[in-house]
Amino acid sequence: MKKIKNALISVFYKDKLDLIARLLHQLDVNIYATGGTYDYIQKLKLPVTEVESLTGYPSILDGRVKTLHPKVFGGILARSSQNSHRQQLEQYEIPAFDLVIVDLYPFEQTVAANAEKQQIVEKIDIGGISLIRAAAKNYEEVLIVPSVKYYDDFIQLLKSQNGKTSLENRLYFAGLAFGVSSHYDAAIYNWFGGRADEGVRLSLNHPKKLRYGENPHQDAFFYGELDKLFMQLHGKELSYNNLLDLDAGLNLIKEFDTTTFAILKHNNACGIASRDNLSDAYEAALAGDPVSAFGGVLISNHIIDEKTAKIINSLFFEIILAPDYEKNAQQILQSRKNRIILQLRPAALPQSIYKTALHGFLAQDKDLKTETATDMKAVTHKQPENCQYDDLVFANKVVKHTRSNAIVLVKNKQLLAAGAGQTSRVDALKQAIAKAQSFGFDLKDAVMASDAFFPFADSVKLANEAGITAIVQPGGSIRDQESIDYCNLHEVSMVFTGIRHFKH
Repeated sequence: MKKIKNALISVFYKDKLDLIARLLHQLDVNIYATGGTYDYIQKLKLPVTEVESLTGYPSILDGRVKTLHPKVFGGILARSSQNSHRQQLEQYEIPAFDLVIVDLYPFEQTVAANAEKQQIVEKIDIGGISLIRAAAKNYEEVLIVPSVKYYDDFIQLLKSQNGKTSLENRLYFAGLAFGVSSHYDAAIYNWFGGRADEGVRLSLNHPKKLRYGENPHQDAFFYGELDKLFMQLHGKELSYNNLLDLDAGLNLIKEFDTTTFAILKHNNACGIASRDNLSDAYEAALAGDPVSAFGGVLISNHIIDEKTAKIINSLFFEIILAPDYEKNAQQILQSRKNRIILQLRPAALPQSIYKTALHGFLAQDKDLKTETATDMKAVTHKQPENCQYDDLVFANKVVKHTRSNAIVLVKNKQLLAAGAGQTSRVDALKQAIAKAQSFGFDLKDAVMASDAFFPFADSVKLANEAGITAIVQPGGSIRDQESIDYCNLHEVSMVFTGIRHFKH
């Protein structure tokens, strides 16, 4: 065990600093501090030495240079096992530091506050990050406390070990320190517009232990701040699969401005509809597949009212997410203790997608392209009617968020059925038609959306025979003309978007 004799403190946030300073004083530790930290400890009427008096130099350049001096870093990096190091410390009158406490400038918080560029630049800590790295490197001699978030751990250590630290203690805090410094640097790199061709710097804090992974025998964590995206009002802990469904559902529902309700299962919409009022939207969404809706995830882009809550409450579902809930509506939905009720917060979603693949990562831009009616080029003699364009746009939004190969059938802004995740496009269509018919839907004058082109005319033929009269697809097959010719012959309207929407 190594007794703490000399401590260097340079912190931005003063939370619990009074307690730490008093404990160190009680343990006869000599305290050295910078600028505002020195002033704070001095006001506590505790003995403290200003770093300026140690170095013989004042803080210069508006505080940009305070601790970058051999008398500071020599005392941190010296190794007591080396005679030459001990001699040089004595020769230059440098105290050997056993403890360094640092809290970095709040760079990420300043960026999040949309501060001016120069304000952000000034929050790039130079001295603090150097102190952290130096102390962590010399963990055999020095204990580093690299952030205010670790103060409680350090206070407990001080009290339980009477101002002494073990090598194990110092190694543990050194690991935390390099975690803090690497995350800080990653945030700065990304703010400067880190280039994908130079490498990706991902650093995510706030790990949340999940109930389990995709299956109960798999451990899982979520890294990120869920509280910034939604507030949990009721229910059990979220699971890995819950979060995947929420991600899929939230990306889907954000495509719609009018009152829309979606029901998801295994990342795909099994029901979605837009209506003038929410209760009608929910009932239309549920009708799309009342079987799959059991145990599903419900998402609305509109406040849940009491009438809708009463209707929803008869369904067994795992999660509901909405912008807000009327008071009585929330009370109704809370009738089942494990039901998860989430309130959406106004937060931006990431614009990049990362996946593990083989022994590395795949990175891509998120598919942010959403076609409107003006983006749809009619390629057949017969043009879609205005109401059909509304359905084609609706269907194209849904198919964009459906697992490939994907086919979506829509009528009156209601999902009638989807064929998802099939290995052939014609099989996806057969699945969608069979499903729609099994729930009693009339496909006459329905529209069809495909996430990619039709390689043959067999799909448009099958769709037409089922009653579908308008089709939206990207186009781009060398056999496009065969599909166009079939549609012209049978009075089916078809539009091309030129945009494929694979989702795997």
